[in-house]
Amino acid sequence: MKKIYLLALAMGLTGMTSCNNKAQQEAESTQAPQEETALKVAYVEIDTLMSQYQFCKDYTELANIEGENIQRTLAGKQRTLEQHAAAMQKKYESNGFTSQEELNRAQQSLQAEQQALQELSERLYASFQEEQSKYNEEMRDSVQKFLKTYNKTKKYDIILSKAGDNMLLANPKFDITNEVLKGLNKRYKVKPEVAEKLKKNGKKDEESKKK
Repeated sequence: MKKIYLLALAMGLTGMTSCNNKAQQEAESTQAPQEETALKVAYVEIDTLMSQYQFCKDYTELANIEGENIQRTLAGKQRTLEQHAAAMQKKYESNGFTSQEELNRAQQSLQAEQQALQELSERLYASFQEEQSKYNEEMRDSVQKFLKTYNKTKKYDIILSKAGDNMLLANPKFDITNEVLKGLNKRYKVKPEVAEKLKKNGKKDEESKKK
């Protein structure tokens, strides 16, 4: 009787093992599709790119140079306008105008000068904004072209951009910023005209420091 019981127990264990194997196979078969569709994700810190990608550093400096040039140009025109206005006021107070017609012509001339300054300001800043748009587009294009080449071996399904707090939480192990930054800077070649402008500005800065 004891042997029969042991035999039955052994048969029961064999059946349980068979069931466990079957359950494991079913679990593996259901998990397989999930593994095949799992996404490979990475992200890039945009703020870091903007501060350390040489392209961005060069064009940020160039934008500062052009912005300062615009301000100097407009400030000079504004001073000239104010001088003309002050001269006209002084002439008026000293009864320098021989007729109302002469005064009207002086006022119209001053108004035309003021209008011209306003139009110049609008043109300069519109051109500046257009240049900034081109710069932003060129920067995006350079990053995207690099990532296409970079991703031929990395095989990421998605590469996200992280700027500020637009991503509430991200595991640092998915951060590829340093790799991307290193690759971008390695392939970056400054345009001759940009290098020339930066060089000229560098000389001006040195001269101003000496003074």
